[in-house]
Amino acid sequence: MLLSIVLYAVNVLILRAAAQHTAAAGGFAGTAFRGAIGLLLVGLVFGRRGLQAGHLIRHPLVLARGAVGAVALLLFYLTIPRLGAGRAVILNLTYPVFGALMAALWIGEPLARRQLGWMLVSLLGLAIFLGRDALQPGAVGWEAVGIVAAILAGGAVVLIRALRHSEHPSTVYASQCLWSLGITMPWWPEILRELSAPVMSALAAAAVLVGVAQLAMTHAFRSLSVARGSAIQMLLPLLTTVGGMAFFDERLEPLEIAAALLTLWGTYRAVAGGKDEG
Repeated sequence: MLLSIVLYAVNVLILRAAAQHTAAAGGFAGTAFRGAIGLLLVGLVFGRRGLQAGHLIRHPLVLARGAVGAVALLLFYLTIPRLGAGRAVILNLTYPVFGALMAALWIGEPLARRQLGWMLVSLLGLAIFLGRDALQPGAVGWEAVGIVAAILAGGAVVLIRALRHSEHPSTVYASQCLWSLGITMPWWPEILRELSAPVMSALAAAAVLVGVAQLAMTHAFRSLSVARGSAIQMLLPLLTTVGGMAFFDERLEPLEIAAALLTLWGTYRAVAGGKDEG
């Protein structure tokens, strides 16, 4: 789990550096490379075992999982150069709150009263975290994009949960990769024309790292409880924020840091503390 968190953080920082180097290496390029490399990893790791290629274009829930996940990924990647690595990840890691709410409404997963309370704490922290920048011209737009990305990511998790008994993980993952390629296809000519070989190599490396991170996290959750795994995942914004400060001169004010910690703690407690009576 720690390995996966480190790889996720390095992936975000590479994307931040690539976008800073050239505008064409932004969210569309990152999403396209992640889709392409992801499909290659599915082939290398799973081969034909379990993969139902026909379901990628015929199964409505698989189609929905791929589309929602790909759009969530694209929006998240678009926020990284605009908001900074740390801030983008903090916003994105609120997705478990939105996912838990949607799972309760859609697939009937139980939601304890204490979980609802911690969700309110998380959302309060999020409101404080966003409050200062909400007064800055042009800031609200990208903050809103980050929140929409988190909501969609929560929806993608619920779709994965709904498919867990009927579809192999390779099919579920490949659906997002295929849609990531599809929605970015109009930008491929510009990506190939504008990006230098070193930048393409960096984006490919970032996609490999995040693919390995996903496999490592999947393996880790075989042995770790949701509570313990979720607690370790809260290290991701810490690593990306420190990396953003070290490499890109990103800064968070003390109030923003306190609000971010409140948001992440509320998210963790909401996800990990659901065994109460309710």
